[in-house]
Amino acid sequence: MGLTNKVDWEVLRSIDASTLTGSFQALGTPLDHPSYICKIVNNSTVLVTISNDGINDKDVAPAGSFFLYDEGKTGSNSQVPAVPKNTQIYVKGSAGTGTIYLVSKYIVES
Repeated sequence: MGLTNKVDWEVLRSIDASTLTGSFQALGTPLDHPSYICKIVNNSTVLVTISNDGINDKDVAPAGSFFLYDEGKTGSNSQVPAVPKNTQIYVKGSAGTGTIYLVSKYIVES
């Protein structure tokens, strides 16, 4: 199978900031497809730490912010996604109010 020049969205994932415990928690389910563009929206009142292994801090999202990870790389003749299928994104923070979201777009396979 090859890659097309079409992209699609995965189902929106979220976690309510009131359920944060100070330990890493899964932000929804693992990715169903390799992610071409990944956006984390921290629409909560607390700073959260982001991880892709649930152990090590990898990034931080201040309250009321978002991060856009443009993971696509241009190959010789196609776009090559960089975040593998089945990657689980985790967040860690103190309990607050609001919601943290994960948006992922992927390249449709032909």
